[in-house]
Amino acid sequence: MKQLTFKQRVVQGIYDMFYIWKQEFRTTFRDQGVLIFFILVPLVYPLIYAFIYTNETIREVPAVVVDNSRSALSREYLRKVDATPDVNIVTYCADMEEAKLMMKERKAYGVIYIPADFSDNIARGKQTQVSLYCDMSGLLYYKALLLANTNVSLAMNADIKIARAGNSTERQDEITAYPIEYEDVALYNPTNGFAAFLIPVVLMLIIQQTLLLGIGLSAGTAREHNQFRDLVPINRHYNGTLRIVMGKGLSYFMVYSLVSAYVLCVVPWLFKLNRIAIPGELILFVLPYLAACIFFSMTASIAIRNRETCMLLFVFTSVPLLFLSGISWPASAMPPFWKYFSYIFPSTFGINGYVRINSMGATLNEVAFEYRALWLQAGIYFITACLVYRRQIILSRKHMIEAYKKMRQKRGL
Repeated sequence: MKQLTFKQRVVQGIYDMFYIWKQEFRTTFRDQGVLIFFILVPLVYPLIYAFIYTNETIREVPAVVVDNSRSALSREYLRKVDATPDVNIVTYCADMEEAKLMMKERKAYGVIYIPADFSDNIARGKQTQVSLYCDMSGLLYYKALLLANTNVSLAMNADIKIARAGNSTERQDEITAYPIEYEDVALYNPTNGFAAFLIPVVLMLIIQQTLLLGIGLSAGTAREHNQFRDLVPINRHYNGTLRIVMGKGLSYFMVYSLVSAYVLCVVPWLFKLNRIAIPGELILFVLPYLAACIFFSMTASIAIRNRETCMLLFVFTSVPLLFLSGISWPASAMPPFWKYFSYIFPSTFGINGYVRINSMGATLNEVAFEYRALWLQAGIYFITACLVYRRQIILSRKHMIEAYKKMRQKRGL
């Protein structure tokens, strides 16, 4: 057999790479399972999340009242609380037992308790109190109830101070009411919305998890269709590690370049989420993230023996990875082991970098740690993917040789 020159080997390798790319591209659009997780899930899943959290904040939280004072002042307080957009007073209860029963039945998520001496203490110049009982199994309900009662109590405290001071000018009234004036400015999430907080995290995680699932399904299909249950088929075009990894990786990258543009740009635009990213910076950041996710998924596909296995992998990793990202729960509050364990996954750096770029307008210099980490992961997982497929090529040849020997032995008999 004629020995190929270096130039001929390079040309043959490039030809084989594009052959593998074409085959993988064709397989992606012929396999319904892979097509669902590469196209349908990234298209629909973000919309479901966005529609669920479209209201951004919790409004009109149902609350009940136990008003033992029954005075003009207590009625004024409750009227102002009910007038806020956060709380809706649904009924008045005779005592705390009745109020707690309504909370257990989920007819209310909080109890506003006003003691009998509420108005009398104010009239005597004494301090009084309002008690707020909240259902802490839902922290967002607690936040809404606390915010409404805090704002009303501060406003009424100011009115009481002004009435007692006997000032002669409005400026004196302002100083009496608020000796220290503070301003609450919501940066990077102007609506204080839950959607603006959570959805960017979910969008980046969707990209990684659908790639993991789609490539896993593809690997499971390849094994099921292979005579020896190997990942690499017996084919002259698959006779090289780099051409396999690059060919498959290029196919996935082309599909997910379009998917990422939809998930990270179109979905936030459709639902009016906060978007202050510089387009060029965002594109440059997504490139290593996609590469890291693709090669990470190709490496993980070695563990996939059939199509059902990757479904389990997807189900059992999605929620933990959301918590490990450091957004839903601060990374500084995590145990060191779990914090460093999260560095295995591209989503950890991808989510943190994307949130800062998209919601805070950060540049690549400002997310340099995440950006470099993603390039490092892309390089490491590219090497591991090459090692995985190199071993698969060797195993495939070994199984073919063993089958050939067995066939010859049978013919010899």
